Amino acid sequence: MRKQKLVLVGNGMAGVRCIEEIVTLNPEAFEITIFGSEPHVNYNRILLSTVLQGDTSLEDITINDRNWYEGKQIKLFTGETVVKIDTAKQVVITDKKQEISYDRLIIATGSVPFLLPIPGSDKEGVTTFRTIEDCQSIMETAKHYKKAAVIGGGLLGLEAARGLLNLGMEVSVIHIGQYLLDRQLDQTAAKMLQAELENQGMKFLFEKQTQEVIGSSRTEGLIFSDGTKLDVDLVVMSAGVRPNVQLARESGIEINRAILVNDFLQTNIENIYAVGECVEHRGSVYGLVKPLYEQGKALAKHICGIEDQGYKGSVLSTQLKISGIELFSAGQVDEDPSSKSIKLYDEVNQIYKKVIFKDHKINGVVLFGNTSDRTKLLDMMIKQQDVPDLEKAALLQSSPEVGISMASMPLSEIVCNCNGVSKGAILEAVQKEGLTTVDQVKKCTKASGSCGGCKPLVTELLSYIKSDACNEIIKKKSMCSCTSLTEDEVVQEMQLLGLTTPQEVVEKLNWNSKNGCSTCRPALEYYLGMIYPEYESEQEPPFEDERLNVIVQENGAYTLIPQMYGGITSAEQLRTIANVAEKYGVKNIAVTSEQRIHLMDVKKDVLSEICADLNMPLSSTYGNRVQNVKTCIGEHVCQCNKQPSLKLAVTLERKLASLKTPYRVKIGVSACMHNGAGSTTKDIGIIGTGLGWEIYVGGSSGRMVRAGQLLAVVPTEAEAAEIIMGLIQYYRESANYLERTWQWLDRLGLIHVREALFDQELRQELLVRLDEELSVRKSILVNSDHQ
Repeated sequence: MRKQKLVLVGNGMAGVRCIEEIVTLNPEAFEITIFGSEPHVNYNRILLSTVLQGDTSLEDITINDRNWYEGKQIKLFTGETVVKIDTAKQVVITDKKQEISYDRLIIATGSVPFLLPIPGSDKEGVTTFRTIEDCQSIMETAKHYKKAAVIGGGLLGLEAARGLLNLGMEVSVIHIGQYLLDRQLDQTAAKMLQAELENQGMKFLFEKQTQEVIGSSRTEGLIFSDGTKLDVDLVVMSAGVRPNVQLARESGIEINRAILVNDFLQTNIENIYAVGECVEHRGSVYGLVKPLYEQGKALAKHICGIEDQGYKGSVLSTQLKISGIELFSAGQVDEDPSSKSIKLYDEVNQIYKKVIFKDHKINGVVLFGNTSDRTKLLDMMIKQQDVPDLEKAALLQSSPEVGISMASMPLSEIVCNCNGVSKGAILEAVQKEGLTTVDQVKKCTKASGSCGGCKPLVTELLSYIKSDACNEIIKKKSMCSCTSLTEDEVVQEMQLLGLTTPQEVVEKLNWNSKNGCSTCRPALEYYLGMIYPEYESEQEPPFEDERLNVIVQENGAYTLIPQMYGGITSAEQLRTIANVAEKYGVKNIAVTSEQRIHLMDVKKDVLSEICADLNMPLSSTYGNRVQNVKTCIGEHVCQCNKQPSLKLAVTLERKLASLKTPYRVKIGVSACMHNGAGSTTKDIGIIGTGLGWEIYVGGSSGRMVRAGQLLAVVPTEAEAAEIIMGLIQYYRESANYLERTWQWLDRLGLIHVREALFDQELRQELLVRLDEELSVRKSILVNSDHQ
């Protein structure tokens, strides 16, 4: 089959990242050609400011060298600009008269710096800060001149100004607004930032409009609209950028502020896509790296024929890359009458935190001096998580010490937001690959390889991993002493080779022991049941205790637990239980903490008669199964309506009763915030609120108590039941045997589990598979009853 011809116009970060995704998803689908106007391979434009600041070299910011393009069989033409797209013939024409045909075309022309249209802007000594050539020019100028001005108090302007200081220049920042970063910060944070930068040597001129660049052939100063003057030798214009859409416009592609695209990054012309800073999606134009990468991922899936919901837009976040300053901003930071905020201002330690809420959801965040909460708050904002009033203040009650304790950081916490790299991924890469430098970590995991804002955190994490204080180890662990294969590898081989019995696994996978051991035998039984739902029905008839759903005690007697869904019973049921217990002399009867009646020490010779006389379903939560759901009943704590929570508990228990799981799964449903069922320390906990149901996962009430993490907030019982059943099936399919929910959650990460369950299509697939397995199990039990 002929490969399709794919042409990328633009060799920048967004376009090439999209190509990286495409060759990962389907390396054989396309014959790829890339054109780049600059005479360089793909490099990280965002890190040019760190080159000025002396933290990195030009070589360090290369993302993909020539070997990468050649290894992927990609034709790269640098220093060559596409000047025309013939959309009818599907051909691109370059400034070197080269014509290349395409089946699919991606436009990633980025943006161009905005040059103020003022007299003298064409003089020597006036430059923008956008390319490697700009960076080299500025560095060369700093060797001969000492006074610099940066026009623009935005992120790029401040980072450039910091670099100029490092080059030994006197630096003045001219800003038309009243304070710095007026789109990302409120006035309090901006003034704190200004004071810190002034301590580093910067000077600021606010509410200044530049009118003219003066000098003969070379710049000698600036004149402002108020008549004042500033003597300078170098002017760096950092007054913003505009989407580079000239090529698209001349080719008949629909333009507004930028190239208009849909959720799959398609333009109005068939087979032509666009991605990056040149794109307008749902009214927004993005200039930060994370949204551009997210666009590239959505485009890649679509162009490779993979079904996906497409790109839905991004929540913007900002982190300043200046040594010694911790600053983070996300969302809408200006308050309005419909919003409320909580603030923390520590003048002694120079820490300021503000979280803005709308309708109990985080709408904006500003952090200065301590940004350790940024990942948590950003995740809550992206997921639009409801935050009750009582919990809002607690969001800012973190340690006043600057920095993060690496040891206490969960493995699932995201370190690099741009590339979605977690602490666990970095830890695993360092230990597995023997990485010793931040640059090696960047090349292996992409952490710190985009905006660079996380580089200090990656550096700190790497130091921690290499220190004696780190006792966290992520390593390949075999299933048991019988094999060197991990559980994942065993399951994969079982599926690839079609192994259907434990003995086949032992023989085909060269087990050390012919019969396996107490560790692997039950694990293999579990995995076979997960791979082949009909596996149980093919086994020998169940033992009497499992068929009757009773529990065998250590003394050989039995325990019977009449089923009371949600802990609810009736006078008739209680009367029957009492009559049976009296008739057969059952003396040992208890009401347990799981709100069930246990008939204990029942002799085997009367077991069948008792079950027949009870004539009611029995509950057996022995072993690794979904346990009986705990509820809260009564009005001794509060008088809230308990019925919705009881209804939800009954629904879950009827659906999931005795379902086999990798480890015991305890569920609690609490009617309100008083948490009467101890839901926050259950594997799965549900708490009713005025806004719906909060769902927690990964709790544990054992000797080492763990609080569950908030997974979701949903408005109805039906949605809560659907999320929980999908969660349990995902746990069954992806957890290792005997892996507890909190261990599973630490390994996969809360964000990953959320993404899986919030994907409607994937969630429905999980529910369908769960229903199929429950149907098989029901038929097994029915058949065993007839034996």
